[in-house]
Amino acid sequence: MLENGMKVYKEGLLEKRSDGLLQLWKKKHCVLTEDSVLLLPPKQHDQPQQHHHHHHQQQQPHQGGGDTGKVKELHFANMKTVDCVERKGKYVYFTVVMAEGKEIDFRCPQDEGWNAAITLQMVQYKNRQAILAVKSTRQKQQLLVVQMPGQKTVRSPPNVA
Repeated sequence: MLENGMKVYKEGLLEKRSDGLLQLWKKKHCVLTEDSVLLLPPKQHDQPQQHHHHHHQQQQPHQGGGDTGKVKELHFANMKTVDCVERKGKYVYFTVVMAEGKEIDFRCPQDEGWNAAITLQMVQYKNRQAILAVKSTRQKQQLLVVQMPGQKTVRSPPNVA
């Protein structure tokens, strides 16, 4: 469960291909919720926590190391498809295609099935949105009918003696 009460369907490590020329695979801690895929910096289990030194430097919001501290959210509303590209060795390679045409390449161990899990949640999300859209137009129509007559309750002004 995330702080905002969202259900987490799957989480673990995923490798994302960087946008740069070198196209390095960077490990991301991936959290799959019912609305989106969250890509977080991998949890640093292997680094000793240095709490003592960090307390003095908390005023500085600037983080070194480029994009390590950013959380990237791939929202299903902006996601078009998940293309399973190929299975090679122990990895499955897949591409998440966003609505604006941006493609993000991932790979994960085949037995983790991230591509299937993301596809499933994306499809369910889009189905929910479609149902909600139908429901909300119906509700709006009902509300209009209900609210119109009783909306203006005209209060008689208090008698000022």
